[in-house]
Amino acid sequence: MTKTHSTPQERYQYIASQHGGYWRHGFTDHNYLYNLYFPPEDFFTHITEHVHQLVLNYPIAQKDLAGLVGELICQPPERIVVGNGAAELIKIIAGLKRKLIVPVPSFNEYVNAPPAGSVTQFSLDPPSFQLDVEKFAKEALHQQARLAIVVTPNNPTSLLVPKDQLIYLAEELATHDCMLIVDESFIDFARNGDQETLANEIEKYSNLAIIMSMSKAYGICGIRIGYMLTSNVDFLDQVRQGLHVWNINGFAEEFLRLAPRYRDKFKQSCIKVMDDRDRFYQELKTIPGMIVYPPAANYIFCRLPYHSLSAPEVTERLFVDHNIYLKHCEGKTMPESDRYVRIASRTQPENLRLVEALSSILASE
Repeated sequence: MTKTHSTPQERYQYIASQHGGYWRHGFTDHNYLYNLYFPPEDFFTHITEHVHQLVLNYPIAQKDLAGLVGELICQPPERIVVGNGAAELIKIIAGLKRKLIVPVPSFNEYVNAPPAGSVTQFSLDPPSFQLDVEKFAKEALHQQARLAIVVTPNNPTSLLVPKDQLIYLAEELATHDCMLIVDESFIDFARNGDQETLANEIEKYSNLAIIMSMSKAYGICGIRIGYMLTSNVDFLDQVRQGLHVWNINGFAEEFLRLAPRYRDKFKQSCIKVMDDRDRFYQELKTIPGMIVYPPAANYIFCRLPYHSLSAPEVTERLFVDHNIYLKHCEGKTMPESDRYVRIASRTQPENLRLVEALSSILASE
């Protein structure tokens, strides 16, 4: 650490201004959202043994990448476009010059990426923060939106929008030439995620597309892989045209080649994440005065007790006093955003340590 970041407070200010690279700085990261139990160790052994070939050679391009993802998710490659993380695909979709509507709070890129004036923000009202799909559909049609975005489980609330409600939404929007983009990046951490995903409904609705960030569920944040799944060939082609020829590197390609052999281990890893998260949820609920929302993803949304420190103050205290970093929600589009935090679930010992540290900070006020 340089002299300019020599004190814990200076380190905190530096970290708070960054977007990644946290592993270099030696703190416990309850901000970014990882599957800590995947990939398996033999994947890393394979990568190490083939590192020269992966670095020195060109990777494959989009058509073959779609085939690899298709094999993994059991979908035809002609329905798939593969991105350098979901963020690349979101940026392309945002640039299609279509008016969007996005429930907020949500993943910031869906609001930040489109041109100014092209996004309608639909508020998810406290205390429930649940999406009312009927009101959302009416507002989408009123605003003449051409793209409606729904993140489920949502980020930062970790709340799931039931599948039947999303199907209703797709049907309502279909008659008005509005695409429904459902971001399911955390669906693998929902207890009934295999039943709640819309992937098996994709061919029934030409106005439906699913966005997936594989970085989240598969624990490969540094590799960067995302994909979009849709039966709408015209929409898929529009997104594909925004990609570079080699938008995915050789390490990502090799992961996709190996991933099908790890299906069982992947499912087991997600179960482990869910078990840790559910226990974490119960432990967080023991903190007096804190509202803890039931999670469907690998993170938990909480409202701090009334009259306690603000979320930014608590976040800084956790870092300075306990070397733990989490995500406060100040600046998110919702009332009293400085009262909310999003806490990523990690291992059980790390989760317990956070609960103890957070409890001590709130009890001292």
